[in-house]
Amino acid sequence: MPKSRIRKKADYTPPAAKQATAIKLTSRAWVAPVMLAMFLIGLAWIVVFYVTDGSLPIDALDNWNIVVGFGFIAAGFGVSTQWK
Repeated sequence: MPKSRIRKKADYTPPAAKQATAIKLTSRAWVAPVMLAMFLIGLAWIVVFYVTDGSLPIDALDNWNIVVGFGFIAAGFGVSTQWK
């Protein structure tokens, strides 16, 4: 029986190395202070509302003062999305 011919395979050549592109992270120094300020203002707003039995910070808002406090906190989370 005749021998089968062996096919010669080409040597493996790795693909050319891609050059890494530099990612530019611009410094947004204002984000962290604004974010923390919003968190603290919201927290202080809610704490003052509870400590003063609802007479402060704005008496006319009544229980909506809690929503305002959480609004500041939510705004802080919104600003935090800009942090790089």
